[in-house]
Order: sequence, then C-alpha cells, then structure tokens
Amino acid sequence: MCGIVGYLGSRDAFPILIKGLKRLEYRGYDSAGVALISQTNHLNVYKVKGKVSGLEQVTEREDTSGTIGIAHTRWATHGEPSQVNAHPHVSASGQLALIHNGIIENYNVLKEKLEKKGYTFKSSTDTEVLVQLIDYIKESGKLDLLTAVRLALREVIGAYALAILDHNDPDQIIVARKSSPLVIGIGENEFFIASDATPIVEFTDKVVYLEDEDIAILRRGEPLKVVDFSNVELNLEVQTIELNLGQLEKGGYPHFMLKEIVEQPDCIQDCMRGRLHVEDNNVILSAIIDHKEKLIHAKRFIIIACGTSWHAGLIGRQLIENYCRIPVQVEYASEFRYSNPVVGEGDVVIAISQSGETADTLAAVELARNRGAFIYGICNAVGSSIPRSTDTGSYIHVGPEIGVASTKAFTGQVTVLAMLALTLATVKGSISESELKEILEEFQAIPEKMKKALETNDQIASLSKIFTYARNFIYLGRGYNYPVALEGALKLKEISYIHAEGYPAAEMKHGPIALIDTEMPVVVIATQNSLYEKLLSNVQEIKARKGRVIAIVSEGDDTISKIADYCIELPKTVEPLDPLLTTIPLQLMAYHIAVCKGKDVDQPRNLAKSVTVE
Repeated sequence: MCGIVGYLGSRDAFPILIKGLKRLEYRGYDSAGVALISQTNHLNVYKVKGKVSGLEQVTEREDTSGTIGIAHTRWATHGEPSQVNAHPHVSASGQLALIHNGIIENYNVLKEKLEKKGYTFKSSTDTEVLVQLIDYIKESGKLDLLTAVRLALREVIGAYALAILDHNDPDQIIVARKSSPLVIGIGENEFFIASDATPIVEFTDKVVYLEDEDIAILRRGEPLKVVDFSNVELNLEVQTIELNLGQLEKGGYPHFMLKEIVEQPDCIQDCMRGRLHVEDNNVILSAIIDHKEKLIHAKRFIIIACGTSWHAGLIGRQLIENYCRIPVQVEYASEFRYSNPVVGEGDVVIAISQSGETADTLAAVELARNRGAFIYGICNAVGSSIPRSTDTGSYIHVGPEIGVASTKAFTGQVTVLAMLALTLATVKGSISESELKEILEEFQAIPEKMKKALETNDQIASLSKIFTYARNFIYLGRGYNYPVALEGALKLKEISYIHAEGYPAAEMKHGPIALIDTEMPVVVIATQNSLYEKLLSNVQEIKARKGRVIAIVSEGDDTISKIADYCIELPKTVEPLDPLLTTIPLQLMAYHIAVCKGKDVDQPRNLAKSVTVE
C-alpha cells in the first residue's frame, strides 16, 4: 500500500527519489522519508508526517547530495502517522537504513528477543524491528549485509518488500520481496527500485519483477544479481514495459479522477481492440480459446475480488450464467481465504484486481491453486503478481489508473467479463447468432454512447451543489444495475465521506424504506429494460414518503421523468451492457460532490490504491 523508490547510479539520487515518490502518491500515504549516502559519506535521513511536498520543504537547506538512496511513502499499519514512525528506519549502529512495505506478523516476538539483547526502539513500527534484527545478525556475526538479510528474513513471518542501505558500503542496495510488489529498473550503469513501474518508465523500459523470497543485489558497476534464501543465484527475466508517460500526468484536468472518467470511451475501445469482431459476428479472448476445454467443462466459476472489482464480479456472474449457463458464485477474497472453501478440480476461479497486487486476492488465488482449481486472472497492471500467479487470464488495457477511487478500471473489468462470457458462450454454442450479433453491434457502439453519457457532466456538476449538504444517500438498482448501485454508493463514500448504501431496489421495502424522508436523496438506476416497471413502482413508493429521487433514465423516458425530482438521461443499449453507461453519471456525481465539499479527490483519507496488506 505504501510506496518504495530507490536509485543507484551516477546521477544525483534525491531529485529522482522525490519524483518517484510523487509518481507513487496515488497509492495513498500519510508520511514520507528519504535516506541518502552523501558525497561526504554520511548517512542522511529525512522524514515528515504528511505529503512529499513537506519532505521537499524540510530538505531545502539540508545535504541531499549523493548518487545512492532510498525513499518511502508510508500508509500506517503499526503505529500512528508520525515523523518517528515514518520510513526509513535506522539501525541502532547507525549504519543501516531500511524502507519496507508489508507487515511483519511476528514483530512482537522478534522485538522481545532484541530487547533482551539490549536494543531499544524509537517507533511503534514493525519495520524498525526488522532493521534492528538485520543489524543484530550483521554485527554479532561480523557478517556482510547480504548474509545478514538472508538470515534475518528466515526468521520473519509476514509480507515485505524492502530496500536497505549500509553506510559502510555506499555502492550497494539490497532489496527483497515476499507477497508485496517490487520492480527493479535497469538503465545504463544505474538501477531504479519501485513498488510499481510508474516511477521507472521515465528512465528505462527494462525491468525485472522480483518473485517471492527473491533477494536482489544492486552494486555499482556490476550486473544485477538475484539470489534465494540459500544464496543460490537465480536466472533473471528482464522484461520490456510499455507505458506512456503522458498517462501518468493530469493532462490539464484538475484531478486524475476526472481525467480517468473522461478517458473511459477510449479505454473501452482499447480494451475491445483485436477482440471484438462485429463483421465476423465473433468475439475472441485468446485465453478462452487456448483453454476452452477446461472452461467449457467447468462445474462452476468462482469470482474472487475486493471492493470495486467485487462489484464488477457481480455483473460478471450475471453475464456468465445468462450466456454460458454455468453456475457462478462471487466471493470477497478476504472472506474466501479464511472460510475453508469447498474448491478444487473442476472449478475455475476468476481473480479480479486492478493492481494485480491485492493481498487478499493473491492469497485466495494461492489457496485455490493449491486445491486444484484452474485460475483465470483479470488485471490492469501488466507484469503484476496476479497475472504471474494464474494459469491464464486477460488484461483490461485501460492504462494506469492514478486516482484512488477506481473508475475506468471498473468499466474495463466489466468489458472483459462481458467478452469472456460471450467468447465462452460462442465456443459452447449456448448463444444464438442473432443474439450475439445484436450484442456485438451494441458493444461496438458503447464508446460513442459513453461519450454521450459524459455530456451529462455539466448537469451533474450543477445538481451536485444541491446535495453537498446530504449526510446519507441510498442507491437502488435491479438486475445488471444492482452492482452499479453498490459501486455508485462506494464512489460517494470513498471521496466525499458521505455515508451511502446500495440496495437491490426490491429490498428497499424490507427495511431501508424506513430511512426515506425529505432529507434522504435516493439515486435510482431506472433505464428502460426488463425490470423498468418494477423500478417505476419503487420510485412511486419513495415519492409517496416524500423522498427526493435522482433517476438515471433512458433517453426519451416519459414516465419516471415525470415523477422523479431530477433526471439524468442516457443513451439506450442492450440490458447486459447497461452498466457501462449507468456507472458514468454516478462516478461524475461522486466526483462533483467531493469537489464541492473541498475534499482531496485523488487521494481520499485513509485509502490506498493498491491494498498489499490484509
């Protein structure tokens, strides 16, 4: 969840580290710090509670020289956000500085052991325990840093991505990874370290993704070396990344979130490119074709995900069951992994994650794979852990998503799930050619219809000013739009901090209707589909209790539009593709309400983009 950056080469490290931390701000954090070995061979460590900009201010008159350094943005797990708890942490000897993502689960046991050896601790963090453990092993055994790191990590239970400097060796950084992402960039006689590729792409397109229990040695003037815990050298797989630097900038928009909402038509076009073939009445995901026997004969699909990805999974369930006639269940990854699930051979597990690094989803994948299930990944981040841990899968290809509140990743996931269902249905013969033709033609038209949906922006911006006062919202939908209601409520909670709940519209009368009064805004997704008449009844029930209704309706609606207080019209499409349009006004509404309330839209409090700890 935190951000790691490191540099070793011939350039000044500090500007590279600061720029890298800013690239990683989207991951969410509450403090920042940097460690450098200066030109005069001093270990300089600077830390602040708050933003990277504060770190820049603190270091304006400090010595930030040096061509080797590590930097970090922290999202608090052990110990409150503070300067003392911020990374890097320095060993008792003053020789080692360490940054760390993840959680050391047995840190209390290790801490007690070290306290008996005379060590004292300044912070409340598990990370300080780790650096003191490495220091103790190194000093007591008169060992080199690599050996001390290898031996220390054998005692550690938990997850980590770490980088460590030794003041006595200004030409080396040791990095290691287990269950937390870490990538190394290889340049001309220089190395870059980061939690993901975004801080690296400006400098090199050659990267190595570390695997679990890999330890890498970055030494000035030498090739990259990776070993395991037994010091056995491992083969390197250097990959070339393709990432447009312009995608990491706001491009004139006030926030990344708005930029990413507006990008969705182009992103969905990219997601469909090469896969959707309207002229041949065909849709092809190569992963489905390559593994069609496994998928056709699956006894069931189990979709595992968290947050927004879980909502996409709920839509995926309806798509797969409707067109493929295979039973599907959708599970929160965090609950699945601890429920002793009945899963094994014959099951297909679909793991959905924007980052590809979600800790709970990764753990659920490992559990399912160990029990014999076939694993299909749906991710956005190329080269991330989930694609490397699954049997096959599909990327959503929507480009980097910087805003913490997911927008284009959600519609990308729904798009891939729809293509998955249609490809599998075609292979199975469970969909007629005429029905497939109708859906594919509508699919092809979706990007243009999304652009039309985005034209509601000004209307929604004006409407949002009315509802900044609200302390609660209810979102209602049915069928394919019920998960959209959940997603709309989540977006509002995430960035405006207004309490909101999504419900299947029919469930309103089973409890939530008690909340309806003149102060309760109710967002109803009521496009003209097979459940339209049912939703009309729900709107009438709300109005009978003086509720305020914001209705998402189809163009030309002349019934609900006469009853609702406010209406937002969208282009018509086929029912299974409705979520790709209905989600857009809900994203815009959450965005504009948050802006009106003066909230930090791209980096909402307490949230992180990539949840790499439980």
